[in-house]
Amino acid sequence: MVPTFAEHRVLDYYSTLVRKGAVTKVAVGVDIGSLTAKTAIVDLNSHIASYKIIQGKIVDEAAAIASLNQALADAHLTQAEIGFLITTGYGRNMVSFGDKSITEISCHARGAQFLFPGVRTVIDIGGQDSKVISLNGEGSVINFAMNDKCAAGTGRFLEVMANALEVPIEDMGALSLRAENPATVSSICTVFAESEVISLTAQGRSKLDIIAGIHEAIGRRMHSLVNHVGMVPPVVMSGGVAKNVGVVRVLEKLLGTEIVLPSEPQIVGALGAALFAMDELKSKSIS
Repeated sequence: MVPTFAEHRVLDYYSTLVRKGAVTKVAVGVDIGSLTAKTAIVDLNSHIASYKIIQGKIVDEAAAIASLNQALADAHLTQAEIGFLITTGYGRNMVSFGDKSITEISCHARGAQFLFPGVRTVIDIGGQDSKVISLNGEGSVINFAMNDKCAAGTGRFLEVMANALEVPIEDMGALSLRAENPATVSSICTVFAESEVISLTAQGRSKLDIIAGIHEAIGRRMHSLVNHVGMVPPVVMSGGVAKNVGVVRVLEKLLGTEIVLPSEPQIVGALGAALFAMDELKSKSIS
């Protein structure tokens, strides 16, 4: 059975080891995104000790440090127990701490492969960018495509559309599934799509149909990115938008395959970074 984050997160077990002095050093990954800072902590046995997500309108070094410190506190650890720390994500080079930085492409691939051995395609949709990663049978990255030039089809896109419709963003996915006749939202550009949504509302289209149309527009955008890379199942989806059931269902329909979801999709990149840090820590302990 594929392990979930809930099964990996062994705080009681880990706290006992800390109290007994059995834990010496841990590996840490910090993923600094555009809207969230995430930290994952693992030990040399690949146990996930803890993780923490900090949400904010602007994510900076302070948010990254807060995520790190809270994850350490949850595992009853201190910074003295950090053996190696790797940063990743949009803001990985914007922070002054960390032993090494690794791209989010590599980290998302590593985290997804750890959670779902045998995964061949990773779709990640975050706050300001989206990416599709192709892996070989051994879990190594062989190709990828990334949209980081605009907010089209990202969490920010959904946020703007939700504000235009005066609907809580966390309700958008479930509402999209109730639509009877999805509207056509032809533009994926955030500015033009917002104008389309306002126009459709003025025409009397129901919010449910407009919301469904927004999700289909995101699905088409990501489907194009997937086609550019080439899809091989199993497919795993990570990032905050993976929590939106409407986007997931549209993508499953367009791709013709089931999408596997981690129990906490936002932590995959930080987990991958922590696993790379674990490699470094093991290497140091051997040498």
